[in-house]
Amino acid sequence: MGKVTVVVVCAAAMAAGVAAAVVVQRRMKREGKWGKAMGIFKDFEEKCATPTAKLKQVADAMTVEMHAGLASEGGSKLKMIISFVDNLPTGEEKGVYYALDLGGTNFRVLRVQLGGKDVGLVHQEFVEVSIPPHLMTGSSDALFGYIAAELAKFVAQEGPEFKRAPGNQRELGFTFSFPVMQTSINAGTLVRWTKGFSIDEMVGQDVVVELTRAMQKQGLDMSVSALVNDTVGTLAGGRYTNKDVVAAVILGTGSNAAYVERAQAIPKWHGLPSKSGEMVINMEWGNFRSSHLPLTDYDNAMDAEGLNPGEQIFEKMVSGMYLGEIVRRVLLKMAEEAAFFGHTVPQKLKIPYTLRTPDMSAMHHDSSPDLKVVETKLKDILEIYNTSLRMRKTIVELCRIVATRGARLAAAGILGVLKKMGKDTAKDGEKQKIVIAMDGGLYEHYTLYSKCLENTLEELLGEEVFKNVVIEHSVDGSGIGAALIAASHSKFQD
Repeated sequence: MGKVTVVVVCAAAMAAGVAAAVVVQRRMKREGKWGKAMGIFKDFEEKCATPTAKLKQVADAMTVEMHAGLASEGGSKLKMIISFVDNLPTGEEKGVYYALDLGGTNFRVLRVQLGGKDVGLVHQEFVEVSIPPHLMTGSSDALFGYIAAELAKFVAQEGPEFKRAPGNQRELGFTFSFPVMQTSINAGTLVRWTKGFSIDEMVGQDVVVELTRAMQKQGLDMSVSALVNDTVGTLAGGRYTNKDVVAAVILGTGSNAAYVERAQAIPKWHGLPSKSGEMVINMEWGNFRSSHLPLTDYDNAMDAEGLNPGEQIFEKMVSGMYLGEIVRRVLLKMAEEAAFFGHTVPQKLKIPYTLRTPDMSAMHHDSSPDLKVVETKLKDILEIYNTSLRMRKTIVELCRIVATRGARLAAAGILGVLKKMGKDTAKDGEKQKIVIAMDGGLYEHYTLYSKCLENTLEELLGEEVFKNVVIEHSVDGSGIGAALIAASHSKFQD
């Protein structure tokens, strides 16, 4: 019996040893996969690096491109479009003005009453209307007819508190957020449609003429006093309440910037008079490109597979449309090459733009001990289950890397604009504030992105200069700003 007992014990020990060896092998395999995943992660992190020296190179390149774009048409990737807004609001405008804000699948109509000096904005109201999908690819008559009909309904509800001086025609500011070649403050031809619109007959046509014709058919006694880009509107809205506003930046689904330039500093200027000696320039900075930008293979693949390859490179690195997609692409590679989420690659992770930037923001801001928000987002959006805390922490770090790169590059872009304006250095005795009006959902709602942008701008400018810089959130600039520009360019203003 003793021998049998010894044999059984030895067999049991051998079995336990084999089982332990299997566990160790599995752990090593797991750790090997984890190490490979971390290798992909670390490689991405290194290529996204934005040290101060690199950001200053980006800013310098932005300034150079601004000069080139102002010098000649087509001289730069930056369009540097002359807005013909040479008379920004002062706060002394009075009267009732309308705005039409068309920038996507919805449009807004606004009505504002301005009370003049020391009174400001007395009253405002607006309505938002969805555009039926068939009108986005139909005819210009159908699209603008629909818009004008909704505008007419809104005007018909004008209350007695909105009083116009006798003989004054209603005036409208038209925010048209599509590529336009502007020829005057209230005229511009459509270059191309974006955002799902496709009405070929309108390309090359004056959008103000189309709108005016549609309003006349509705019997509207109204003229378009200003055609503006949403970023220019944001600048105007900021200037109305703060005379120190010199530039505007939109960080939302897309990104753009506008600033106030001296008219004499624009070589391609055609000699048209400027009431103030200044001109607002719509930079279209989303199209900026430089060898100094920290592009990765993920950025290049996203660009190549998109609708506009080779275009809007800067926008694709800093704006809300794309940040979540970059995170998804990195996670997909970690899943495919390192089994980050297990043996099977999650199907939802393979779908482009499944992970939106608002969801990325929610994960980045998750401060719960077990990162419950991250866990829930992965389940609900990507159908990824049973993630470890270590995996969730890695995903938060990945969100941080992408957001930090975007915010720091946006700050470098702002530095480039300030350099062009000569406002990037401290001047003896100069105490005037430099105010930048900011708008867009990314800036407004992604708090860690916004804080990083502001901290980076201080890092780049230095404390002495930055203490005179104010970044001010300009709410609804694209709408109210258009009405304010209509007021400042009104033919009925004294």
